[in-house]
Amino acid sequence: MTLLETQNLTAHYGDFQALFGVDFTMDEGETVAVIGANGAGKSTFLRTLTGLHPSKGQTITFDGQPIAGLAGDAIHKAGLAMVPEGRRLFRSLTVEENLMIGAAGKLSGPWTLEAVYTLFPDLVAKRHNPGTALSGGQQQMVAIGRALMSNPKLLLCDEISLGLAPKIIKDIYPAVPHIRARGTSIIVVEQDVGQAMAVADRIYCFMEGRVTLTGTPHSLTREQIAHAYFGMGV
Repeated sequence: MTLLETQNLTAHYGDFQALFGVDFTMDEGETVAVIGANGAGKSTFLRTLTGLHPSKGQTITFDGQPIAGLAGDAIHKAGLAMVPEGRRLFRSLTVEENLMIGAAGKLSGPWTLEAVYTLFPDLVAKRHNPGTALSGGQQQMVAIGRALMSNPKLLLCDEISLGLAPKIIKDIYPAVPHIRARGTSIIVVEQDVGQAMAVADRIYCFMEGRVTLTGTPHSLTREQIAHAYFGMGV
């Protein structure tokens, strides 16, 4: 069953157009990666889906209902949650308090504090520490857990590997299949093509605000991805 669909989606920042006619679809239970270089429009796409960027008059359908033009809190209550680029934890709150912020207005579902701690056991010993007094990888775990605490139908992850060491990234990405196994669909926005292809069922490549390629990791060649990503061959 189709979970999310956009048709001819556009987005502007004043006179600057950031998205050009983006057609996107994903089914329930899928993990879809959106890849592309910096400035490709990936984060704008997520912001538009979540109501953080204006979408009035656009066609965005989520779980069978139109959500374009809705306020961000209404979209969140419908079942979309985002892990923002840069994590954006509350400095004055502990790890556990940061997680509980995500539970405000939560839907019924499998994600509880215990489930998050099972997913990220490194956080158990840190639960009473300030949320920002952690390593970058642990902060990213808190940001993911906070979003999961709302029991979203769709989790949007914006550049979750950004600024993290390769070893730390390898601690974060194994959580993706476990999240999906609990019934949460996932969109992963990434510049790291290899990491995205390792976890995704399907891939969309963005370049300069347009979809330049879509397919499964197994069906796309290195040359196709390089051309769609950079606009050139390898």
